[in-house]
Amino acid sequence: MRIVLPFDFQVNFRNFLQRAGYTEINDYHTKKTSYVKRLSRDYYPRFHVYLETDKDNRQILNLHLDQKKPSYQGSSAHSGEYDSELVKNEAAMIEGLIKNQMDNQAQKPVEQNLEKKGFWSKFFG
Repeated sequence: MRIVLPFDFQVNFRNFLQRAGYTEINDYHTKKTSYVKRLSRDYYPRFHVYLETDKDNRQILNLHLDQKKPSYQGSSAHSGEYDSELVKNEAAMIEGLIKNQMDNQAQKPVEQNLEKKGFWSKFFG
C-alpha cells in the first residue's frame, strides 16, 4: 500500500516512523534503509515500510506486511501482503499521524512578550 506524503511535510522521516513504532533496518546487500514494526515477539510477521520518491518528486511510504522471511538465501520472496485489512488499518494509522503532524505544523506559535529582561527585573519590575 502506498501512502503519499504532502510536499510540505516538515519532519525527519526516521523520527516520525520511530514515533509510530517502527525500527530502522539497513540492508547490507542493497544498501537501502527501511523500517519495520513487529506484530509479536517473533521477527515475523512484521510491517515493512520503504521511503520512495516518484517521477513527480513526491515522497511515498510503501507499506506491506511480511508474513515470513525469504524462502531461500538470495531470494526476495517473503509472502508479503499489500492490501489486506491489517495493512489498510496500519496505513490509516500512519495517515492519521501524518494529518496530526500537518495540523501541528499549521499552528502558529502564540506571540509572547519577546522583550528581554534581566534577572533582577523579574523581582523588581
